[in-house]
Amino acid sequence: MRRLREDGTPEKAQGFIIRQMTVDDMPAVMALEKASFKNPWSPELLQRELQHDWSTILLVEEPLPEGGVALLGLAIFWIVHDEVHILNVATAPIHRRRGVARTVMDEVLRRGVARRCSLATLEVRRGNESALSLYRSLGFRPVGIRPNYYADEGEDAIVMVLDF
Repeated sequence: MRRLREDGTPEKAQGFIIRQMTVDDMPAVMALEKASFKNPWSPELLQRELQHDWSTILLVEEPLPEGGVALLGLAIFWIVHDEVHILNVATAPIHRRRGVARTVMDEVLRRGVARRCSLATLEVRRGNESALSLYRSLGFRPVGIRPNYYADEGEDAIVMVLDF
């Protein structure tokens, strides 16, 4: 995992780079969203998240041998008072099972602890076994169900919480 140094320069670990999204990243992020979800976030929603003080979009990248970087995944989360609320975690389909989601989730949770948050919350599709397994391994526990939360497919969400 890559962490920011005191001067704001990102650091690398495991070959991944983690940094905050900028407006210039919009085309790559939209391509990732479309590859990852049936109903991706819209550019307008992403743009709105970039403007909120309480919202952060972290990108996970990997240097390419020929130069530049590949966008592997992202996480969108809010820190409000003492809570981290995770809105979206995505990994490009061709980069799944490489630890991308775990890496970005570790960074999200690290930032929550650094901001003295007491809990983290998220909703996950009932049928998303990979995500459920990841979140359980990070210490999240199910606390409720939101029926038909994902109205596009009529799927329930499992509400999960992690106490810091």
